Amino acid sequence: MTEKRNHNAEHYFAALPKSEAKFGIVRTRLRGEPFKFLTASSVFSKKQVDLGTRLLIEAMRLPETGAVLDLGCGYGAVGIAAAASNMRLQVVMTDVNVRAVQLARRNIKINKVRNAEVRCGCLYEPVKDLTFNCVLSNPPVSAGMETVKAIITQAPKVMADKATFQMVIRSKIGSKTLPSVFNETFGNCAVLARKSGYRVLMAETQ
Repeated sequence: MTEKRNHNAEHYFAALPKSEAKFGIVRTRLRGEPFKFLTASSVFSKKQVDLGTRLLIEAMRLPETGAVLDLGCGYGAVGIAAAASNMRLQVVMTDVNVRAVQLARRNIKINKVRNAEVRCGCLYEPVKDLTFNCVLSNPPVSAGMETVKAIITQAPKVMADKATFQMVIRSKIGSKTLPSVFNETFGNCAVLARKSGYRVLMAETQ
């Protein structure tokens, strides 16, 4: 995730935000369909679906059937858009931020999505019992590059054969180091989309 932050503001990667929740509504169109999201303070990009998230949503390649993971879901834009685009998919969304998890669960109901669920926890711990055909992530860059790399390197543990891993990054931050991590982890790396200083990287399990 690459939103500019006030350094005095609470970190959206915090598991238990201490600040009082100040709620808002984001209305937008994603993949040609209208969505409405409840947002709150201490959750990433509370005023709009940010450019990186939007690029990932518009560019993501989803399987025709199977399971999809939205890792670090925030208030749920990526996972909900994926679930709404194909009812044959089963989408699981995860986040370490309890407030984000609560919002994502409410947004599933607001957008009348029936094929998605949300789990709370860090990285792949909440889904270690599952196997996915697609993993999507707009990573919490402000949590540190080691966390971003862990999202990549630990992904194969929960991925099926011929599954895809898709991550949006800000080009000036991760364009040199992260493709090498993709290649070391998966043996391949492709640029799925580029726009507005962001790119979506994709790899496939062998």
